[in-house]
Amino acid sequence: MRVLFDQGTPVPLRQHLTAHQVSTAFELQWGALRNGELIERAEAEGFEVLVTTDQNLRYQQNLTGRSMAIVVISTTSWPRIRNHVAAVVQAIDDVVGGAYREVAIP
Repeated sequence: MRVLFDQGTPVPLRQHLTAHQVSTAFELQWGALRNGELIERAEAEGFEVLVTTDQNLRYQQNLTGRSMAIVVISTTSWPRIRNHVAAVVQAIDDVVGGAYREVAIP
């Protein structure tokens, strides 16, 4: 799957997603795009999953009818995510188009 990391998603997570093609908003020079614009651009470019740490995204954006899945990680802290990376990878592997999934990291 084509996976897009937004600005807050720790880049080291990428090395655990070897089955996917991962890009970052920064690499694509999409850092200035607001959430709604980012989602629209990512879908138009064929991304299948957006990985974000923005826990307010579902309240700020109308996600109904989206083709791209969204996986929200509850923290930006790589040391915390690293301890639960299997859960994050599983969520990304299992998510289907248009779905919204949250991964709570203690």
